[in-house]
Amino acid sequence: MAHYVKFSIPPRRLGKTDIEFEVWDDNEKIGILLISKGALVWKPGGKKTNGYKMSWWRLNDLMAESGTKIKFAKK
Repeated sequence: MAHYVKFSIPPRRLGKTDIEFEVWDDNEKIGILLISKGALVWKPGGKKTNGYKMSWWRLNDLMAESGTKIKFAKK
């Protein structure tokens, strides 16, 4: 399943301005992922008002519990 992801990164250190990823499947917007230094926010379907917020620590726990473990090549 191929997805189209569009992102916008502020031209400075991540602070008050989030990094924004638009996630598309064909012509349908799946949602927007906002990444800040404090948390992640997922807005399903690109809705302006409602979303889901998760701390970096909660993401770490969720990925360790439910993610698929992969190996990275050594640099």
